Amino acid sequence: MECNHLISMARSKKESSLVLATGARSSSQNNTDESIKIYMADSKDTIVSKIEDRISIWSFLSKDFGESMHILNYEVNKSGYNYYESQSSSGNDRLVTVLMFLSDVKRGGETVFPRSELKGTQAEQGAPPECAGYAVQPVKGNAILLFNLKPDGVVDKDSQYEVCSVLEGEEWLAMKHIHLRKNGTPKSSLVSEDECTNEDARCVSWAADGECDRNPMFMIGSPDYYGTCRMSCHGC
Repeated sequence: MECNHLISMARSKKESSLVLATGARSSSQNNTDESIKIYMADSKDTIVSKIEDRISIWSFLSKDFGESMHILNYEVNKSGYNYYESQSSSGNDRLVTVLMFLSDVKRGGETVFPRSELKGTQAEQGAPPECAGYAVQPVKGNAILLFNLKPDGVVDKDSQYEVCSVLEGEEWLAMKHIHLRKNGTPKSSLVSEDECTNEDARCVSWAADGECDRNPMFMIGSPDYYGTCRMSCHGC
């Protein structure tokens, strides 16, 4: 139901862009931009809001830290795309990317991680040679959550992924980026480092679940980022 709803929403909108999403580059000079259509999801839509609520729980990141959800439509295309998602167009760091498969694909359309050490699954035979690596098949209703940054704040190049060519049919994909801090908030406006606070009501439960150790950059912070749960993690 949710997948179909997002596709219907996109089809009812005029394409917001026929170029690659921010941070993407074409892997072939022969590619035509018309192979990908990008739509902006309505953040006030009830179903979109519920999906974003679940993403917030899944990622342990506030909805306020996220960019608007984008819906992508890939038609038959003989060129793949490499994505580097560590920053938005404004230069803000992206901590998490969530990819949601809204449709099954007859052939092709895998999401491939070229740097992954897992090589057990490969893309569809006939995919371009640059579309090699650990491949995730596009299955309607499934999703991928990946971290663009390591715990120390360094870009994790292993999170680089590529959406392989759709060889038959079409692919619908929803994409959500989540930042280290509230989107559009400059570092200078963050709480003073002299203050010991929790920036989220869920900090106490997150700390009790061990997130201070598993996710120290987000919970405690770094020289470049004021942690969200410094009080609960005894980081101040």
